[in-house]
Amino acid sequence: MTWLLTLYSRKDCCLCEEMKGVVRQVAGRLPLEIEEVDVDSAPDLQEKYGNEVPVLFINGRKAFKYRMTEGELKKRLRRKRL
Repeated sequence: MTWLLTLYSRKDCCLCEEMKGVVRQVAGRLPLEIEEVDVDSAPDLQEKYGNEVPVLFINGRKAFKYRMTEGELKKRLRRKRL
């Protein structure tokens, strides 16, 4: 099973870089499709997610906001598999 991870973030955001790093670590071990979206690229995205970045969706469902660990992401993906 391949999961689609959509990460809403922005440039020059240390929390965003931290979450991207965790996603990359997990992607090296599990089949993930990763989509990064810059919330500053469109006014509607900025309004919807601008105060919440980073925010990560798994297969279209909001999963994490601000921070997560590699273990938390793996646990959530295992739970989604069942």
